[in-house]
Amino acid sequence: MSRILLSKAAKPLAFLLALEPFLALGWRALEGRLGPNPIEFVTRNTGEWTLRFLLMTLAVTPARRLLRAPELIRFRRMLGLFAFFYGGLHLMTYVWFDQFFDAAAMVRDVMKRPFITAGFASYALMAPLAATSTAGWIRRLGGRRWQLLHRLAYLSAAAGVIHYLWLVKSDVRKPLLYGALLALALAMRIPVWTRGAKA
Repeated sequence: MSRILLSKAAKPLAFLLALEPFLALGWRALEGRLGPNPIEFVTRNTGEWTLRFLLMTLAVTPARRLLRAPELIRFRRMLGLFAFFYGGLHLMTYVWFDQFFDAAAMVRDVMKRPFITAGFASYALMAPLAATSTAGWIRRLGGRRWQLLHRLAYLSAAAGVIHYLWLVKSDVRKPLLYGALLALALAMRIPVWTRGAKA
C-alpha cells in the first residue's frame, strides 16, 4: 500500500478522481440531463461533494494512524482544496444562477431561510484554510498555530451538516449520516488533542 501511495502516479490519479464529479456534472449539463430543475440539481450535487471532500480531508489523519500509512498526508491538502472548490461552485450556483447577484434578494433570502446562513458560514470558514494550506504559511504561522487554525475545518463541516439538515427538513438520512461521520472523525482526534494539551 505504501508503495502505491508514494508512486508518481498516485497524486495525479487522486486529482483526476476528485475532479470526476465536476466533469460528470458538466457532461450531464451538455447532454441536458440535469432534470426538471437544473439549478436545484447542480446546487445539491456541488453541496454534497463539498461535504464529502471536507469529511475525507478530516479522515486523513485518523486513517493514517489506523492504517499506519503516514504517506496519506500527501493527499490532505488536495482534498481540502477540492472541498473549497466544490463549495465555491455551490455558492456561485446560488449567487449567480439562483439570485443573479441581487444582493437585496439574497439578504431577504438569508433572513427568511436560516439554512443559507449556515451554508455561508461553512464556506467562509473554509476560506482561511484554503489560503493558508501551503508549506510557506505553515512556516509563517508556526506548526502549532497553523494546526489550531485548521481545526476550523471541523466547524466548517458542522455548519455544512446543519445547512444540509435544515435544507432537507423531511428525509434527513443523508445529513445525519454526514453528521455521524463528522462526529466519528472528531472522536478519533480527541485523544490526540488531549495528549497535546497535557504536553
